[in-house]
Amino acid sequence: MTNSNTIKIHYTLRIASAMCFIGHGIFGILTKAIWCNYFAIFGIGKITAYRLMPLLGTVDILLGLLLLIKPLRAILGWLVIWGALTALCRPLSGEPFAEFIERAGNYGVPLCLLLLGGGIQFSGAWLRSAIDPQAPVDEKTWVKVKTLLRITVCLLLAGHGWLNLLHKPGLIQQYSSLGFSNPVNVSILAGIFEIMAALAVLIKPVRALLLGFLIWKIGTELFYPHFEIVEWVERAGSYGSILALWYCLDPLFNTKIKTARTRPLRVEG
Repeated sequence: MTNSNTIKIHYTLRIASAMCFIGHGIFGILTKAIWCNYFAIFGIGKITAYRLMPLLGTVDILLGLLLLIKPLRAILGWLVIWGALTALCRPLSGEPFAEFIERAGNYGVPLCLLLLGGGIQFSGAWLRSAIDPQAPVDEKTWVKVKTLLRITVCLLLAGHGWLNLLHKPGLIQQYSSLGFSNPVNVSILAGIFEIMAALAVLIKPVRALLLGFLIWKIGTELFYPHFEIVEWVERAGSYGSILALWYCLDPLFNTKIKTARTRPLRVEG
């Protein structure tokens, strides 16, 4: 079945995936210093790391732009792997594990788009093919997509909440720059709120609450102390996953799915 919502979900996930690529690529060109810690995991020194960052960043940007033009499954498959790997580098370099799950949007969103486009296969023909936004989607696929979106949104909210409870220096600095006199207390309150939001999404997502969480994430991600716009672009998976889940929970849309499932088959002749 295909309707306006399926197309909206496709483009939401597609644009969010591309923005993750492009934002990450811009940081590579800017040679983000903390990336040296991640290169060190693989035995790469600082001098080589600073030389590699712009190259990797350029590749990320080009792939992101290509994804906007044509949603090739090979690009999405690579984004799932690359997004998970770069997120995993953070705890492997000594940062809290919350950093990995907080970036669930980076790898969960392209994975959702692959599922929406027919699932994952391992063949050359599959890798060379592109996802058709107009292709019909059956009910089993929708169940998988909605489930993965719920898990993704739950993880990214819980991860960010966890980092707040850990008093991540970057978040404390963010609250201080906004004028809060006690940023630690703000961090605790924000952490509790986000973990409760994560549980709400996992147990029973409600569209009205999701809209509130979407506004919360779009707004709070704009206030990073450095490179605010680039950070906001790179974290598009957070907004994209919440918005896509919001579309999935449209009651009219779900009624159409149930109607299509229960409609009796027509026998010709």
